[in-house]
Amino acid sequence: MREDIIVINQVGKTFITEKGANIPALQEFSLKIKENDFICLVGPSGCGKSTLLRMMAGLEPVVLGQILYRGYEVLKPDKRIGMVFQEYSLLPWRTVLDNVGLGLELAGTPIRHCRETAIKYLELVGLEKFSGAYPYELSGGMRQRVAIARALANDPDILLMDEPFGALDAHTRILLQKELLKIWEANRKTIVFVTHSVDEAIYLADHIIVMTAGPGRIKERIDVNMPRPRDRANPVYGKLSSRILDMLEEEVVSSQEAVTPKTYHFPGRVTARS
Repeated sequence: MREDIIVINQVGKTFITEKGANIPALQEFSLKIKENDFICLVGPSGCGKSTLLRMMAGLEPVVLGQILYRGYEVLKPDKRIGMVFQEYSLLPWRTVLDNVGLGLELAGTPIRHCRETAIKYLELVGLEKFSGAYPYELSGGMRQRVAIARALANDPDILLMDEPFGALDAHTRILLQKELLKIWEANRKTIVFVTHSVDEAIYLADHIIVMTAGPGRIKERIDVNMPRPRDRANPVYGKLSSRILDMLEEEVVSSQEAVTPKTYHFPGRVTARS
């Protein structure tokens, strides 16, 4: 039986603006993630998806609640928890090979081993021929593949991905979704993937966590019981997409109603009351 690799207990997060206003991002968020799961988080903008991911990575402090990795509280970054950002975050003065081996190099790994490992993961993402190139010489999709290879080169237990394909064109995005599934099936890492795309979530995930509008909570957990590779023309696929889109629209509408003043009409004047 697979054990829980990440346990999120009643996590809350509130940001304070420069003017002192409180903006709640997450509220009483609880979730258990098992080994080898592919989880997608979807929700309206501002619902705390990326904030949650950063807290799981130890990049953002957990003030309310608790996040556990294999029973231990996440208090700081851990090399066993890798992260891929939407921005490629590659060092422009280093070659592709040296970017992929960066984490190992910083950990004190001998240079020869760094390069051997980097080549291994560049082969995995189909970019070994570009090992001597610099990031500016690559397309956006290729740069994101390098970022994924760099994260995998550190051999993380968990891979957190924050909208990694969001800036790519539709065709490249679909190609990289297929590539990511191949990598996941070969390595069986636990993946937590943030996306705004319902289609992407259905195509990739074992389980989809639909979040409420901010402050983010779990609206529904959906098990995607479709064999891979998934056919977008499958009526079940379309039905699930419509269901999730309806849930997200419901959240957007309810959040707009919560902040829109109610208007009362009287003869000769309009009075607004929040």
